[in-house]
Amino acid sequence: MVRGEVARALAALAAHRVEIEGQSISDLFRDDPQRFERFHIELDDILFDFSKHRLTETTLRLLLDLARAADVEARRAALFAGEPVNTTEHRPAMHMALRNLTDRPMYAGGQDVMPEVLAERLRMEAFAEAVRKGEAKAANGARFTDIVNFGIGGSDLGPAMAARALAPFVADHLSLHFVANVDGADLGDLLKRLPLETTLFVVCSKTFTTLETMTNAATARRRVAEALGEEAVADHFCAVSTHLDKIAAFGIRSDRIFGFWDWVGGRYSIWSSIGLTLAIGIGAEKFEKFLLGGQDIDAHFTSAPLDRNAPVLMALLGVWYRNLWGFATHAVIPYDQRMARFPAYLQQLEMESNGKSVDLSGGSASLATAPVIFGEPGTNCQHAFFQLLHQGTDIVPVDFLVAAQPSGADLEHHQLLFANCLAQSQALMQGRSLAEVVGRLEAENMSPEAIAALAPHKVFAGNRPSSTFLYKRLSPRVLGQLIALYEHKVFVQGVIWNINSFDQWGVELGKELAGKLAPIIADRESSTEAFDPSTAGLIAAARRRSKN
Repeated sequence: MVRGEVARALAALAAHRVEIEGQSISDLFRDDPQRFERFHIELDDILFDFSKHRLTETTLRLLLDLARAADVEARRAALFAGEPVNTTEHRPAMHMALRNLTDRPMYAGGQDVMPEVLAERLRMEAFAEAVRKGEAKAANGARFTDIVNFGIGGSDLGPAMAARALAPFVADHLSLHFVANVDGADLGDLLKRLPLETTLFVVCSKTFTTLETMTNAATARRRVAEALGEEAVADHFCAVSTHLDKIAAFGIRSDRIFGFWDWVGGRYSIWSSIGLTLAIGIGAEKFEKFLLGGQDIDAHFTSAPLDRNAPVLMALLGVWYRNLWGFATHAVIPYDQRMARFPAYLQQLEMESNGKSVDLSGGSASLATAPVIFGEPGTNCQHAFFQLLHQGTDIVPVDFLVAAQPSGADLEHHQLLFANCLAQSQALMQGRSLAEVVGRLEAENMSPEAIAALAPHKVFAGNRPSSTFLYKRLSPRVLGQLIALYEHKVFVQGVIWNINSFDQWGVELGKELAGKLAPIIADRESSTEAFDPSTAGLIAAARRRSKN
């Protein structure tokens, strides 16, 4: 019955889309000077402006009808109740418990997980503080100066993104590094400049078998043993994992092992002990501020009415463009160089969560699912792909993120940065008509023939939608809020698309085939007959090129 109601809600939206297709966003502002007041939400320090969208009150009502038809509120309740919303792995998705700083119990599989979550958090934070303050020392008795995080996917993207975003809060005596790629250049380039005698390596792998992570960790271990002695390994490595036997064999002490749970997906693990490197850098107090930001949004998401619920509205706008307008991409543009990895973090969060073509029943998804997410920091990207955003044949909705005040940066620079952010969203919305272009060229005394030839190239269609997230300055708490906003947006979209947002079977096949290929590539004499002609041909070509 629910999917039938969803189909009817989508049909109403499709009819409405036809009705408003001729209206531009600029027209909507001209018709309603109070539009900004009605189409923005303030969440503590974050202002979410969604007024620059192809959206009317009727659109919003119909989108909210869609959310109710999909039973978003009931599915949200199931998520927070710890029910097995990850249906293919029969698990809850309770990453929200990791940022619960209250005394309220939270359940996974009927069990209150908060006692063990709190205990593990306190252990991790105590170790982070000991490293930060120099109480946990290197083998030579010195305090650590460099922290290297080994991970892949969420265990790299999360801490790497957050550490860069919160660089002004990282202790001056610490340098944080992140190695993910199995490409030896990633680690090799770092090891050339790394002071091994004062470096702590954090190995993040739930199973302690992840190919990329363990290959890099083994290389680092070998270098430490060669340079500092085998006995130094115990002082220079710690682990975030659950496989104690494998960790012990590696040589890591039991008091330097921190765990998390199978109800924590990798792309949601920054809130867990996977955040150890971040906690070392910014300290336990600020790490808890980061958790508090996530908790803020959990409270908002579960209590705010749907029409004033930021993650719900973010999700509905995405569905509106993906499924009713056919826009297949979405750009995230932080006007903050330190947020350079935030779009990449969201790529995993959104595309690994909702890049699915199978619905909850095992059938083919009836709706297009996750758009392609991309982005870079402004203003850099204005000189790259913004040409397409303004004048390309595809329309790309954009999220702009910007602080009103800089953190540890020059005020004059920031004012220019902020002006560029507002100018780009304004330009995408308003565009520039042919008549405006002609008028400008005439004012330059250009000949009519030259104007006729040049003017079409300088026209901007406009009417290109965007959201803006404005906050006072980027702090640990604000970053936590931003991440949680997008997490819950992804969940709501998964509910509407009737897919499981918490599994990621799509990453398995390539890993499996790589495991079969690796020994064939290592052994130059092995047969390639079992492979398709393209793969076999590429192996043969690589062998010819690597003879010497």
